[in-house]
Amino acid sequence: MKNWKQQREKKAYLALEDGTVYRAWSFGAPVDRLGEVVFNTGMTGYQEILTDPSYAGQLVTLTAPEIGNTGFNTADFESSRIHAEGLIVHRCNAPSNWRAEQSLADALIASGVPGLAGIDTRALTIRLRNSGTLKGFLCATGSVTADEGVSRARAWSGLDNQDYAQKVSTRDAYLFDPDDTLSASWGIADSPLPEADIPVVAIDYGLKRNILRRLRQEGMRVTVVPARTTAAEVLALNPAGVFLSNGPADPAALTYAIETIRGLIGKVPMMGICLGHQLLGWAYGGRTCRLKFGHHGCNHPVKELASGKVEITSQNHNFMVDMDSLDRAQVEVTHINLNDNTVEGMRHLHEPVFSVQYHPEAAPGPHDSRYVFNHFKKLILSA
Repeated sequence: MKNWKQQREKKAYLALEDGTVYRAWSFGAPVDRLGEVVFNTGMTGYQEILTDPSYAGQLVTLTAPEIGNTGFNTADFESSRIHAEGLIVHRCNAPSNWRAEQSLADALIASGVPGLAGIDTRALTIRLRNSGTLKGFLCATGSVTADEGVSRARAWSGLDNQDYAQKVSTRDAYLFDPDDTLSASWGIADSPLPEADIPVVAIDYGLKRNILRRLRQEGMRVTVVPARTTAAEVLALNPAGVFLSNGPADPAALTYAIETIRGLIGKVPMMGICLGHQLLGWAYGGRTCRLKFGHHGCNHPVKELASGKVEITSQNHNFMVDMDSLDRAQVEVTHINLNDNTVEGMRHLHEPVFSVQYHPEAAPGPHDSRYVFNHFKKLILSA
């Protein structure tokens, strides 16, 4: 960023509901946005983060101080567009990478999403860590006073009891990658894909593309359906398995999804990730509750209880399944988060159903948990 006049004036800002205001300069689209302010500890992968539909309704703060070096490119999109409401960084750099097709600033402008730079993201992260997730107003236009920005943040409804899945879900069902051009990438272009002979239905609550790639790489032919698809409509497609996707906001608001999942338990093998995991918790008769400041990053340690194995995982969620709400005669907790002992995995004791809270597709993140997709395949073939 080399607009020194803009940087000196710092007309843009982030206003929090607790009254705190962080002065900044704008490097994205000149628009103002409301959202929940969260911090992500990933060192890389900002494009995957911004295009993850799970970030709808959120203003994302990146704790790494230097952002933008790798630019934006077509291959790394996790959905059709940027879903985060805004981006907050300490410093935004020009791209210097052979894969870059566009700068981060230009990608934000093209998507109509604001970005703020020049903020002390360490101080902001500490505030969020100590006080918990806060509602915020990101002013990139400079046309709203800071006092009014604080008032708008306080007046915003937030994400509790809000159904954002319908905002980001596909409107129509479709077959993923019928010609295998998307799946035969990511370093496996020279390795033949297995035959797509396992029909799977993926319910899209905010689905990431690399999840679909990983399912295809396990030999699954994936039909993606909208969030409000009923159990009867899913079963009419004769799937060998059903996948419940990640997604944004509060799982308690998705009563229709919980009803669908209850109608599928015992009828077909199922796997859930993130929001899909939380919805399974509700379908099992449990409940979810808020984390203080959520899990957002690529470095969360998760322990598999049966083996004692520890995986470093990618995560993005503000809600968790309440362990004490689960019927242990029906559901077993399989994984826990070593930072706070929250539920990271579950399996049904009597039906072929399991879920994980983290993101095994590793986009961005480590590959420790990629085996989860193969586990789903084996569950389907053994059913």
